[in-house]
Amino acid sequence: MNKGDLIAQVAETAGLTKSQASDAVNGVFDAIQTTLKAGDKAAFVGFGTFSTNMRKAREGRNPLTGATIQIKAKNQVKFKPGKALSESVN
Repeated sequence: MNKGDLIAQVAETAGLTKSQASDAVNGVFDAIQTTLKAGDKAAFVGFGTFSTNMRKAREGRNPLTGATIQIKAKNQVKFKPGKALSESVN
């Protein structure tokens, strides 16, 4: 499923036009992104929790040359599925 498929399914399920469904889906994505940028968690009971985790700076290797390089610290987005979601796919 991609974003277009999600928009089509939301439009069909909720009885919205594709334009309205697109606005709704984009609004949800923007809200999650804004929450994560602020350093908070976005938790949806039964579905799961989006959070961020700071990865430390570290040394790595260029696989082509073998040269050592420095990899900068960065935030990583994590998703932990909720119980209901996990049970529905198993």
